[in-house]
Amino acid sequence: MERCSLALLAPLLLASAPSALAASSTDLSVTGLITPKSCTPILSSGGIVHHGKVTVKDLNPDQPTQLETGTLYLYVNCEGATMFTLTTIDNREGSSAIDPHHHGLGVINDDQHLGSVAFGLFDAIADSNPVKTIMSSNDGASWRVSPYLGHAGLTAFAMPTDLGTPIAIKDLHTRLSAVTTIVRANDLTLTDAVPIDGHVTVQLNY
Repeated sequence: MERCSLALLAPLLLASAPSALAASSTDLSVTGLITPKSCTPILSSGGIVHHGKVTVKDLNPDQPTQLETGTLYLYVNCEGATMFTLTTIDNREGSSAIDPHHHGLGVINDDQHLGSVAFGLFDAIADSNPVKTIMSSNDGASWRVSPYLGHAGLTAFAMPTDLGTPIAIKDLHTRLSAVTTIVRANDLTLTDAVPIDGHVTVQLNY
């Protein structure tokens, strides 16, 4: 009886409610990664590069002016050896006036981009061993030696004997260099004091 009833119900449903069987669909995925170890990044000096007061006469009128290089130290401490990469988020996105791969210093007078700041990582020590800073501009498909730290690529670290392979690290210590450049003074209206307003988030990715 059960088998006959099912066979009879099928044509009745098709006849009485044809729209119920017509549908479109799309897929939704929920993804993520639960890691057994966590890492904590720390920047010295509260993560602040302070250039103090810069006067108009300190700026070149017809070419960009590079300010004194700022130095901080970046520490990454993990619960155990962990594979991670570093990148940045430019919180002044779109205001970099020197190089789009660098970070902006904000906008003054409504539409004048003040300059750019570039970051590099040098003299890296990973678990008591000197290592090289490497970067990838193709989401990790390949790596090359470069001190670059920014939003245009991934930064990792490698042993000097294998520069194409990022390594897992427990404790990292590296010098962070900040090179700030102001656009030429002739391109700015500087009748009042204006802030150098770069703001960047350093992001650690597992």
